[in-house]
Amino acid sequence: MDLDETDRRLLNALQRQGRLSNAELSEKVNLSPSACHRRVQRLEKDGFISGYVALVNPRKVDRKTIVFVEITLRAQADDVLDAFEKSVARIPDVLECHLMAGQADYLLKVVAEDAEDFARIHRRYLASLPGVQGMQSSFALRTVRQTTALPV
Repeated sequence: MDLDETDRRLLNALQRQGRLSNAELSEKVNLSPSACHRRVQRLEKDGFISGYVALVNPRKVDRKTIVFVEITLRAQADDVLDAFEKSVARIPDVLECHLMAGQADYLLKVVAEDAEDFARIHRRYLASLPGVQGMQSSFALRTVRQTTALPV
């Protein structure tokens, strides 16, 4: 399914304010409430909208430290990659895990209370990940830009 300009306006509005009522959304994108509701349902059904979430302020839940961890594996065999991915998916402090091209095999985005908490996460989880040959951690000093809104 191709997106038309109205679909794009709907997606942009919902990415910025996911709790808009159908009436508010329809007014924002200049559609009747019934047409707006049908289009949003179609966007959900077709997988353009994969879910709705509340974005929690990490500082309010004492997770103000962000660490990017580059991981290099011993081998690139499917069983090694699968074992690593299954294990990393069970670590609650890992927000993102990306298979990479380049120097590192994986890039993780980890949240922690502080450096001491990251040391705990490292000892308890990261150091025991299967197939790891090397690990390089970089602490974010400040977040300059962060968004969940995709350009559509």
